[in-house]
Amino acid sequence: MLKKALPYHHDSAKLFECIAHLDWPMMLDSGQAINPQTGKPGSQYGRYDILVASPVKTFVTYGKRTEITENDLTEVSEENPFELIKSALAQYISSENASTDSPFSGGAVGYFGYDLALYFEKLPSVDKQGTPKSMDAIPELMIGIYDWAVVVDHRQKTAHLIAHFCHENAREKFNALEALFYKASSDAKKVEAFKVTTDVISNMTKARYAHAFDKVKNYILEGDCYQVNLAQRFSAQAKGDGWLAYKKLREISPAPFMAYMQLPHLEVLSASPERFLQVVGQHVETRPIKGTRPRSDDAIEDAKQAIELQNSLKDRAENLMIVDLLRNDIGKN
Repeated sequence: MLKKALPYHHDSAKLFECIAHLDWPMMLDSGQAINPQTGKPGSQYGRYDILVASPVKTFVTYGKRTEITENDLTEVSEENPFELIKSALAQYISSENASTDSPFSGGAVGYFGYDLALYFEKLPSVDKQGTPKSMDAIPELMIGIYDWAVVVDHRQKTAHLIAHFCHENAREKFNALEALFYKASSDAKKVEAFKVTTDVISNMTKARYAHAFDKVKNYILEGDCYQVNLAQRFSAQAKGDGWLAYKKLREISPAPFMAYMQLPHLEVLSASPERFLQVVGQHVETRPIKGTRPRSDDAIEDAKQAIELQNSLKDRAENLMIVDLLRNDIGKN
């Protein structure tokens, strides 16, 4: 394993922009960037940012077919994509060389779609009425296997480049990567400002949503379920650079679990206050959030809203219900 300190910056976006021109760049963002308006970190809970690019292998799953690309060669497999990823991790990332003082030193990064649940449970088919054709082309899974990463620790105020190169010219490649983070900012390309160009529309009409809501209430009354996420998909046309949109998002709505992924034909801009799952050895942790109150510019009113939320029996009951649901799901495995 190779490891080298890089200049620390409170905003890891500046480091990410040094590698954004590479293939499959991704940033797992703790929301710690200093808000220019308040002068404080955006999120008080995050600690690490993880930056990756140029994966040695990629997996893209559509339905039961997974496209596997390595060294510019692509093959198709119908095997379970999770088993394919496990095999690749064993090939490229040695646990013996993993950094013990870093949360990540190489591995799999990307996204899993909800439809992947069909690999584990027998579920009814999903009603895709109102789904734009462009959404049908979005893969259920896009994962890269990365043999290097930049890990930024905002608590220790450090940044490190860490690599697991297995080839003969490992040191040469490592030095070339390190040099990217010292290039002058004038090398940055000019980008087009991000702009939404159409109205935002739902995949449901108001009447269809109301009908679905009534069905959910009946299911609950009949005892068929006690919790349903009745979701809508909102879509709009847009143009410009998605990275600029993400930087604005993290400025106005920072969260401890944010991510930006620049993938072939799509970008992912994610901001979540919740930890879905964390697995460390035999320890599995989830931190769901339920219950919100509006923020206020008035400090007294804002504090009042916070106390009201803390004392809300309804919101606490909803949170405990989700905790029980997740504990039940985790217990299955």
